[in-house]
Amino acid sequence: MSLTLTNSKLQRQGSVIDGAWLQSSDEFVVENPATGQVVATVANAGAAEAEAAVLAAERAGVQWREFSAKKRSTLLKAWYELVVSNANDLAVLLTTEQGKPLAEAKAEILYGASYIEWFAEQAKRIEGAVIPAPASNQRIVTVKQPVGVVAAITPWNFPMAMLARKIAPALAAGCTVVAKPAKETPLSALAMAYLAQEAGIPPGVINLVTGQDSSAIGGVFTQHPSVKKLTFTGSTAVGKTLLEQSAATIKKCSMELGGNAPFIVFDDADIDAAVAGCIAAKFRNAGQTCVCVNRIFVHDKVKAAFTKKLVEAVAKLKVGDGIEEGVAIGPLINAAAFKKVSELVIDACNKGAKAIVAEGHTHLNGALFYPPTVVTEATTQMDVFNEEIFGPVAVVYSFSSEEEAIALANNTPFGLAGYFYSRDIGRVWRVASALEVGMVGVNDTAISNEMAPFGGVKESGFGREGSQMGLDDYLETKYMLMGGL
Repeated sequence: MSLTLTNSKLQRQGSVIDGAWLQSSDEFVVENPATGQVVATVANAGAAEAEAAVLAAERAGVQWREFSAKKRSTLLKAWYELVVSNANDLAVLLTTEQGKPLAEAKAEILYGASYIEWFAEQAKRIEGAVIPAPASNQRIVTVKQPVGVVAAITPWNFPMAMLARKIAPALAAGCTVVAKPAKETPLSALAMAYLAQEAGIPPGVINLVTGQDSSAIGGVFTQHPSVKKLTFTGSTAVGKTLLEQSAATIKKCSMELGGNAPFIVFDDADIDAAVAGCIAAKFRNAGQTCVCVNRIFVHDKVKAAFTKKLVEAVAKLKVGDGIEEGVAIGPLINAAAFKKVSELVIDACNKGAKAIVAEGHTHLNGALFYPPTVVTEATTQMDVFNEEIFGPVAVVYSFSSEEEAIALANNTPFGLAGYFYSRDIGRVWRVASALEVGMVGVNDTAISNEMAPFGGVKESGFGREGSQMGLDDYLETKYMLMGGL
């Protein structure tokens, strides 16, 4: 199947290493999860290509780190402009390989581009400091320098945005990059690399390695001594493995891992606003997001009203191929994902919960379309309380006091994002402070943007993406003492 793109050069079919595009008779297929059709075949890379990419990045880094901050900024800005001008084609690529609705895909492209623009600007704001010295004939100065070669491993659920969120600050800081996009969704990442070339970013500064053997490629990234930093977005289990592998060479790491986000509706909340926020944060990308609403805690006094409106809103969500107009819910990424979501709902129902499936959604065309579902009468003994759902299933629990809501919300090893709705200013401060998460949305669920630090606590990881903090993660601070002055 060939995609219809205005710019056909965006469809690439292999890794890019030191500016050259890999071709190989060993290929793997990329399928459209909505139709099961083959979208493209991509050259299959492995450990050898990963090592070549690391060495290319190391060579390119000698020149790239010496570029002025303004020059790096200018090149990043040119990349940003090309991404924006090709946003429609990039969205088609993304929807076709990943399944999310076309409007969401375009929003992801522009969201990812916003990080390129932000860090293009921040490249010129990497500043050191002059610190008071203990003696009058001394001066203490600090400067910030790039860490070196950065290895980035990105997931399939936001394949373009996660790549941009890692590559842009790395390049702004003066680092070069080797990246591995998910094997399910390499096409939008490869298109991004092509546009970076077109923007004039030199060969070897961005290297992408696409392949099915994630362990082999990841093993090179974690164990190669020339890689100085590893940044990963994905599951907590894989993140722990990568950290273990990186320990031998003491790499700087940042991890954006799994979540189990609470969504609390207090009795003084604006119920309509809470339902709208829940729909946006729960059902975006068919529920396949790390900051997705996972556990919905509703005060006993407003539970009936909230649940009724939530079920009515869910019933209006159109399910289908993301390329079709008006579709709000696309397919899950693969059969394993569908199986997991199904098993979580079955477990909940077997333990006393009630699953409400919107009428008309029970007989969908396509094996990977899971019907948007509301689960009520949920308890903490069900698997859905402890596990990330990663599907279009909203699970509602009840509580009777502020203290109980906080305890329920924090009863998880994860701490990425949390949300709550309340009009009480005292409660807003108390609950926002008490939630054990890296990000809190109060009366709003649109928490992610390029100016804010994105990241979690506990087993949801460490490090931040976006904001000035996201740039600092790619820099080392060097202290210099000047004496005899």
